[in-house]
Amino acid sequence: MRIMGLDFGSKTVGVAISDPLLVTAQGIEIIRRKDENKLRQSLARIEELIGEYEVEEIVLGLPKNMNDTLGPRVEMTLEFKDKLERRTGLQVHTWDERLTTVAANKVMMEAGIRRENRKEHVDKIAAVLILQGFLDARRMAQGEK
Repeated sequence: MRIMGLDFGSKTVGVAISDPLLVTAQGIEIIRRKDENKLRQSLARIEELIGEYEVEEIVLGLPKNMNDTLGPRVEMTLEFKDKLERRTGLQVHTWDERLTTVAANKVMMEAGIRRENRKEHVDKIAAVLILQGFLDARRMAQGEK
């Protein structure tokens, strides 16, 4: 069993996959689209990855505002969640993604990735952080370390 983590943006979807033991998350790709409202190809690619990696659950980053309110991006993300559930038949969990992009940029700075190259990787790393947070919380809830 594997879990997929998604960072849903206006023109990209960062994708991460867990290892089979559900301990670690690895970034695998960024799905890009030309138009924010054109999701068909993104959903088709996600379906391909689900089959390839034998994914059984999905974690989708939920972009709450810093004051814990829900803005327009949350509404779009929840609509995407509904489309994912209908199309894949899998359970889609939401996970608070506040500051994951900031953390992803910090990780890349510490790794010495040049500023102009960070944009190429930020969504994938954000997906890793979303999924890793979910995996860690799940293990803690089950009493594992």
